[in-house]
Amino acid sequence: MGRAHPNAGLLRTSACGMRFDVPNEEKTDMPQDISFAIRWVEKGLVPDTVVRRGIRRLLKDRLQELKAGNALAVADLTQDFVARMGSANLAPLPEKANEQHYEVPAAFFGEVLGNHRKYSSCYWPEGTRTLEEAESAALAATCERAGLADGQDVMELGCGWGSLTLWMASHYPNSRITALSNSNSQREYIEAQAAQRGLRNVRVLTRDINQFDTDERFDRVVSVEMFEHLRNWPQAFANVARWLRPGGRFFMHVFAHKEAPYPFEVRDPSDWMSKYFFSGGMMPSDDLALHCQDDLRLLRRWRWEGSHYQRTAEAWLRNMDERRDALRPLFQATYGAEANVWWTRWRLFFMSVAELFGFDHGQRWWVSHYLFERRK
Repeated sequence: MGRAHPNAGLLRTSACGMRFDVPNEEKTDMPQDISFAIRWVEKGLVPDTVVRRGIRRLLKDRLQELKAGNALAVADLTQDFVARMGSANLAPLPEKANEQHYEVPAAFFGEVLGNHRKYSSCYWPEGTRTLEEAESAALAATCERAGLADGQDVMELGCGWGSLTLWMASHYPNSRITALSNSNSQREYIEAQAAQRGLRNVRVLTRDINQFDTDERFDRVVSVEMFEHLRNWPQAFANVARWLRPGGRFFMHVFAHKEAPYPFEVRDPSDWMSKYFFSGGMMPSDDLALHCQDDLRLLRRWRWEGSHYQRTAEAWLRNMDERRDALRPLFQATYGAEANVWWTRWRLFFMSVAELFGFDHGQRWWVSHYLFERRK
C-alpha cells in the first residue's frame, strides 16, 4: 500500500455500524471534521480492507465502553437498561424501519437476499454451501424450536418479506397464519406470493405495533428480528401473553450481545448506523429477555454463533456486488443524485453486520432464540 491518506484517522466504526471520529487533539471543530470524514468514506475512497480493519479495531472500543468482562459493571448497566425499558414507548420510531430499509424497491432485496427473501440471520450447519440452503435451514429450525404443528393458529410479529410466513403456510397447510407488518409494500409482496403459490391460509395485516391489539387468540406467536426495534419489552411480552391461548407458546429470535444491552441513538454525526439504518433500535443482551417474565415463562433457549450472521451478511454483500449492473438503475431511480452515496452506504451496512458478528469468532455478538409459554 502507498502512503496513508492524511485524514485516515478520521475513520471510525461503532458496534454494528460505521462511526466517524477524529483524534482528540483535532476535535476543536468536530461537526465539520466528522462530516468531512463521512463524505470521504461515502464517496467510496476507502478500500474495503481498510474499512474492515477499522471496524474490527473499534469494536474493541465498544466492548470497553460496555465494560465487557466486568461482572459488576455489566450487571449495573443491564439493571439500569431494564428499569428504563418499563417506562419507554413500545416502539419509539416504527416509521423509520420503512424509511431506512424499504425505501429501496422490493427488487433490490430480490437480488441481494436468497430465494426465500429472508432478511435476517440464516443458519449455516456443516455442509451448507449456498445462501438458499442457509435460509431453508434457518426457517426449518425456527419452526421446530417454536413447536409448530399442522392445524395451529399462528401469528408472526414483524414478517419482513414473508420468508417465515410463506414457509409456515406451505409446510403447515391446515394452519392459519396471521402476519403483522407495518409496511404496505411487504404486505403486497407477501399476498402476491401467497396467491401465486396457491396458499389460502395466509392473512397479512399492516399495523403499527404501538397501536395493534386483537381479540383473537393463537397457539403460537413467533417473531424474528423484530423485538430489536422495540424498547418496552415488558409491555410487548404482556401483549404476547394476552394473545396466546392457554398452553400457547412464544418463540423469539433476536440478535444479541453476550453481556450488555445498549440502544442505537443518534448522539452526534458519528452515529452512522443509528442515523441511516437502525434509528430507535437496540442491541439486546443475551439475558435481557430473562428479566421480562412477569407474563411469560422461559422454557428453553438456544444460540447460533455470530459466524452464522457473518456468513449471511457476506453473502448479501457478494450478491450486491455481483449484481451491480442490475441494481444500479434501481438506485438511480430511488436516490437520484445520491445513488452512489447510497450504494456505498448499503455496502458499508452489510460489511458492518458481517464484521460485528464475526468478531472474536462469533463469540461476542450472536443470535439468541427463546421459547416462552404463557403463565397460568
